[in-house]
Order: sequence, then C-alpha cells, then structure tokens
Amino acid sequence: MTGSTRPAYTFVVEHLDPELGPWSALEYKTIAQESRAASCRFILSSVPDSLLKSQDLEVLVANGAEGRNDSVESYFADRKDRICLLDPAAKQELSPADADQFDVFLFGGILGDDPPRDRTSELRKKGFTGRRLGPKQMTTDTAVRVTRIVVLEQTPLDKIPYVDFPELKINEHETTEMPFRYVTDRSGKPIMPQGMVDLIKADADKAFDGLEFADEVDGIKALNVDRS
Repeated sequence: MTGSTRPAYTFVVEHLDPELGPWSALEYKTIAQESRAASCRFILSSVPDSLLKSQDLEVLVANGAEGRNDSVESYFADRKDRICLLDPAAKQELSPADADQFDVFLFGGILGDDPPRDRTSELRKKGFTGRRLGPKQMTTDTAVRVTRIVVLEQTPLDKIPYVDFPELKINEHETTEMPFRYVTDRSGKPIMPQGMVDLIKADADKAFDGLEFADEVDGIKALNVDRS
C-alpha cells in the first residue's frame, strides 16, 4: 500500500519534563527527521516557554518538528475521537486497521523510563482512546517508528523485526545493556538515533569512574545507565 493512498498522519509527543536532556534531544531529532521523510507532522507539545526559545528547540524545528506550549487537547479539540494514545496499559494493541480510525498518534515523553513510571497516565486521564505497542518498553523514537510502520506500511506489530535489551560495548572490557526493545535494521542491529551510542558510552564512562555496580557476570560489569 503506497503512502499516497493514505492521509498524512500527525505524531505528537507531550513533553512531560521541564527540561530537554541530551537523550530526549537526540530522540526527538530522529522523530522529526523520520516524520518529515514520511510526509507526516511531528509536534512536540506542552513545551515550557523557556524551552521553546532555546537553541535545542531551534535544532528540532530545523529538522521538521513543530514546538508548542499548549497541550494536544486544546489545539486538536475538534478531533479528540481521531487521536490515539499509545499507552502501555491499553487493552488493545495497535493494528494496521487503526490507520483508518485515527489521524493523530499521541505519545507521553519520556516513554523509555526504566523501570517504567507510567507517565502516560497523565494523558490517559484525559480520555483518549488507547492502543499498546506490545509488552516491552521502548524509547520514544522507537515507539513512534513502530507506530509509523504499522499505520503507513500496514505491518502488524508481530511482523516488525525487533531486538530486546541489546548490549553495547563500552570498551574492551565493559558492556552495558539497554533495557528497551528496538526495531532492527536489515543487518539485525538496533536502530538508534545518530550520536546515541556515543552519548551512552560517554555517560557510562562517567558512571564507571565512581558508581557502585549492581551486577558482575563473567568478569563484565553490567551498568544501568540513567536516561535523565
């Protein structure tokens, strides 16, 4: 099914943090670029005024994002029944048929908390129709990517290639496990934002300097990397 036979979709991330950390900035930039390439809109909403005027937002806008300080229920008030909230607690999973039912797909950032903090509950209370993306936690850019594959490419969730909890090599002796599900590329590697691996390694190097390790297996220390 070609993209020309379906309407353009809008992906909205309600930014639920007062700041924009480097992890989120890379994820949002990727969402913006991939949405623009797919002829879809990407809106980052509920953004504080101070953040709207920041250089970080300028970078996102330059890559195709739209920044707003109001919430989705205000600027899409006339189409609430066409908004789908991607909600880990929803009873029904997203399917290709939802491409005809919804025009707007709503995400509560940051989805990729470990352990999950159910931050999407703030949006759930507003009564949006919910769909889930399976049993595993995803980063925000992965969640948008999966949704786009389902609705634009008409691919069922269980036909998308994934890798769960991939290990990244920090250096010759140390690795870190990413506690999320990722879509894989044709070579089977997890798709991550450009620059994310370098950021993870930099964060891990800082942590290794003075952090107590929770686990050690076969001489390799496992580290839980903080995404904040």
